[in-house]
Amino acid sequence: MRPILLLATSNAGKRRELQALLGSLPLDLLTPADRRLALDVAEDGADYAANASLKARAFAQASGLWTLADDTGLEVDALGGAPGLHSARVAASDGDRRQRLLEALTGQPRPWSARFRCVAALAGPDGSLDLAEGSCPGEIVPWERGEHGFGYDPIFLVLGTDRTMAELPMPEKNRVSHRARAIAALLPVLRARLGLDPSGPPAPAG
Repeated sequence: MRPILLLATSNAGKRRELQALLGSLPLDLLTPADRRLALDVAEDGADYAANASLKARAFAQASGLWTLADDTGLEVDALGGAPGLHSARVAASDGDRRQRLLEALTGQPRPWSARFRCVAALAGPDGSLDLAEGSCPGEIVPWERGEHGFGYDPIFLVLGTDRTMAELPMPEKNRVSHRARAIAALLPVLRARLGLDPSGPPAPAG
């Protein structure tokens, strides 16, 4: 029987990225909907690691399964690191969040340097917890570009490219993104915790 990993997210875009990042591993990837879990976990931790840990542990305890969760934020230097921990909660929709960010940057000199940060948490039903972090530097641009991705991707220009995150097809995004880097850092311990071959091929990007 293949090991099971629960992806503790209700965000469709995040779920697709995780499934692409982990899909080649000999795992059965489940979502909370697959287990009819509808937990409302208060993300009131002091940092990304705390929020990711809260989600992973809550779903692992409720499901009895190894669980992967993450917490992600966009940090804009001109705004003192905001929206940061509150990136997903500053407005009701992705479009409104992007609009609010651009309004807050009005009058600030460009370039608007920024970075995405992600902490991934792997929690076990036995209470164990492992964390890994990834980041992706870039800058905010004042117009939306691209049709891929979600969240702030259409206004985040990836450092070293001339494209926003939303202009990158998923295989490319999953080579450079903050989430991809966090998962790559977590992968060795994930293999060990779930009893996978540590010498097996890495999960492909995208």
